[in-house]
Amino acid sequence: MKIYLKIWRQSDSGSPGKLVDYELDNVISHMSFLEMMDTLNEQLVLSGDRPVEFDHDCREGICGQCGMMINGRAHGPIARTTTCQLHMREFKDGDTIYIEPFRAEGFPIKRDLKVDRSAFDRIIMAGGFVSVNTGQAPEANGIPITSEEVESAFDSAACIGCGACVATCKNSSAALFTSAKIAHLAKLPQGKMESRKRVLSMVARMDEEKFGHCTNTEACEVECPQGISVLNIARMNWEFSLSSLLKK
Repeated sequence: MKIYLKIWRQSDSGSPGKLVDYELDNVISHMSFLEMMDTLNEQLVLSGDRPVEFDHDCREGICGQCGMMINGRAHGPIARTTTCQLHMREFKDGDTIYIEPFRAEGFPIKRDLKVDRSAFDRIIMAGGFVSVNTGQAPEANGIPITSEEVESAFDSAACIGCGACVATCKNSSAALFTSAKIAHLAKLPQGKMESRKRVLSMVARMDEEKFGHCTNTEACEVECPQGISVLNIARMNWEFSLSSLLKK
């Protein structure tokens, strides 16, 4: 396959960037998208040019590190798929592919397609944990929680923190990510003791990180590779309102 690429190149956060044209003649359809990017970088290195920087780690759709806007969509054209799980068979010979970084004020560009998503880490540090001493694992039959609640908590905890929700939201809102981290703990007995403090702290931190507000367009759920439900945002709003009233 021959593929034409238009890739955002930017040397650092303070420099202007632009789309740069590249051609690849040796793309194989069973390559993953990141393997295609590796092939381009090998070509650039051999020609003495600087390779394109992009985030990646496990390449198994688990770590949440990879993330690009591919033809205007976070992670590309296939639903419930991370960039590393996208394969070149989804494109045709002669296609032109636009590749840009996730864009949000809370995700400053570091270089090329690589962005700083440490704002997510700071939101987690604000309250996305359980600090009580839970001791050893209790007898399963003694845990006061139904299987439905367990499954619901697990669905929320499935968020991999990739940032696609922020990148696809017209307001650059981090509400889906933050609400998923709040909800999965609020649904479990171990997390209920700190639920009021947690939601207030994490929402406040989210606002401090310059993410926008949610206006319920639900684009975040559509582009989320894990299919995290916007019902988590409703749960976060309820927890936040209740906690704010009880604080007074």
